[in-house]
Amino acid sequence: MKLSARNQLKGRIVEIVKGATTSHVRIDVNGAIITSAITNESVADLQLEVGKTAYAVIKASSVMVGVD
Repeated sequence: MKLSARNQLKGRIVEIVKGATTSHVRIDVNGAIITSAITNESVADLQLEVGKTAYAVIKASSVMVGVD
């Protein structure tokens, strides 16, 4: 798989919560949890399941920074 996105974070799927049309997929990347909202159809097409290795691919035009 080759992508133009620079931020490709390899991890393991720890949870998939299916809704009516959208699923929330949680990926553990070295202890940090990344959550993605994708269609239920994409979950099925990619054959996603808990324990499977997956990549969180982040492509954004801007990144916000916050502090306490």
